[in-house]
Amino acid sequence: MKGSISFCILLALTSGGAWAIEAGPSSAQQQETENWLQLQPRATAASPIKQVSTQAEREASFQRWLKSYTHEISEFYEQGAGGKVSGGNSH
Repeated sequence: MKGSISFCILLALTSGGAWAIEAGPSSAQQQETENWLQLQPRATAASPIKQVSTQAEREASFQRWLKSYTHEISEFYEQGAGGKVSGGNSH
């Protein structure tokens, strides 16, 4: 009996429209944010001037990327090695 009552209450709560989120932005600010987020995938504000990099710029970028792999990754990190943080609560 308890199980069927609980099931009926759960069914009533989940089937009602009050729990559904309305489609689309709920405020003018949210709509404006959505518009900004859609600029890139829609390419509506893209520059007509193609941006290119020179061979020297590409080579420098590639060398920076390669150099990032020269740092050894530690197996363990020491707790005190990163310095101390001041302020906040200490529990």
